[in-house]
Amino acid sequence: MKPKLLLRIAAILILIHAILHTTGFSQWKDDPDPAKHEVIKQMTGQKFPLLGTTRNMGEYYDGFGYASSIALIMIAVLLWVTAGGLSTNTSLAKKVIVVISVCLLAWATDELIYFFPFAASISLAASLCGFGSLVGLAKQGTSK
Repeated sequence: MKPKLLLRIAAILILIHAILHTTGFSQWKDDPDPAKHEVIKQMTGQKFPLLGTTRNMGEYYDGFGYASSIALIMIAVLLWVTAGGLSTNTSLAKKVIVVISVCLLAWATDELIYFFPFAASISLAASLCGFGSLVGLAKQGTSK
């Protein structure tokens, strides 16, 4: 498969991941499970000062969730833009692909440890697409 296509696949996977992540975490307060609802009540109740602001744990949880969504969208856009620039600046593109692919591998590991396998599989697949594009670029470079 061509490096550009692999990067575009990775970008689409991460965009899907961002959409599913945002949809999933934005509903965390609506869980009907009574045990979970008690935890939610505790997280969204008492506010406390921290570094110049006063928030509760639920607000921090929301903030982390939105920050993750923003990061996933940024990664998807960077992958898409990098795919488009492969022929104009291959050296820079390779560096960007390495960084993103390694970070996505770390992201997948984090998701496997702290979240769930489905999320980890999307990040891992995108990471592998990135690494695959690097292999394809290396093959193109040796054939010239």
